[in-house]
Amino acid sequence: MAESGYTLPVWVAAAAVAALNQLNGEPFEPTVQLRLDPGEVTGTAIPVQAAARLGADRALATTRCNPGDLLDLTRGLPIWVEASWMALEAGRPWLLLEPGEGVGVVEATGQMCVSGYARDLLERNLQPLLPDQQGLRLTVTFPGGSALDERTSNAAFGVVDGLALIGTQAEVQRSAAPDQLAAVRAELERRALQPGGSPDLVLVIGENGLDLAPQLGLPPALLLKAGNWLGPALVAAAEQGVRRLLLLGYQGKLIKLAGGIFHTHHHLADGRLEILAAQAALQGLPLEQVQALASALSVDEALGALAQRDPGAAQSLVNRVATVIEQRSQQYLGRHSDQRLQLGAVLFDRSRRISASGPQGHQLLEAFRA
Repeated sequence: MAESGYTLPVWVAAAAVAALNQLNGEPFEPTVQLRLDPGEVTGTAIPVQAAARLGADRALATTRCNPGDLLDLTRGLPIWVEASWMALEAGRPWLLLEPGEGVGVVEATGQMCVSGYARDLLERNLQPLLPDQQGLRLTVTFPGGSALDERTSNAAFGVVDGLALIGTQAEVQRSAAPDQLAAVRAELERRALQPGGSPDLVLVIGENGLDLAPQLGLPPALLLKAGNWLGPALVAAAEQGVRRLLLLGYQGKLIKLAGGIFHTHHHLADGRLEILAAQAALQGLPLEQVQALASALSVDEALGALAQRDPGAAQSLVNRVATVIEQRSQQYLGRHSDQRLQLGAVLFDRSRRISASGPQGHQLLEAFRA
């Protein structure tokens, strides 16, 4: 089994604590103790590289992200956190987070993109070290983060300019590794043993889906991150008594299921534009439009260009894709399990808006929201 590593919020929190220790006049230590979860008492040692004062009320600490042995975009990412004192004011929180270079912001607001876990982790570890009646400003910088962001799907969720500080737990979830599938199966087994079982489930692929789903009114208790193992996760869910399952994901990722690709990691298979073009041809679109879809740089670009020329055709096409995802997923289940369930798909675009849902997906979304 690969060595477990820590998510980006952990390394940012470690650098933040090291910088605050410098402001408090503490000597530099190569590790800091972090309480990674609310119930943790003694803390976990997390390494930092350097920390120093920059003046009477400013300090900087640095570290590098180590997500463990598995492939991860953030491996070796430098992390700089500058801490400075801030006067407390009525109505303003004691902790202010500011994005530096390479840190993602929510395009609609310009605010730093921070998950609830990341913020809680910072507050839990910083507040006990803060002098009375003192506020703290943190400026987070990810050198090279803007370039790495181009290799993510953050823009599909409205996050631009850099890497988002998201994560729902301390340890890296191995979305492409076999132990991630084992974790999904174990969690499904745990839920099945609850009184009454767990007949409803919302499967998402990554952290962005976990973050977005509650904003859409979906109960957090129904959410489960499947990583890229969507096919085996569907089978495991059916075998553990799930009877209503909603697939929730970015259209540029879930479209692979419409082509029968049920492990969605890009190292194994792609074919997204080919799938889109094939569905367009089956829909009866002119050859010129099908060729334009196939030659686009991404699914979003392809659908966006089609929408400019023929909005109705574009909407019909993405609706068709969602419906085919439901059909192919049911066929996959039929090949690998005797269990049956109601399965729906809901897709999102780059603006974090629902772009389409299959017939079952629409029903389940409304039912789970209620």
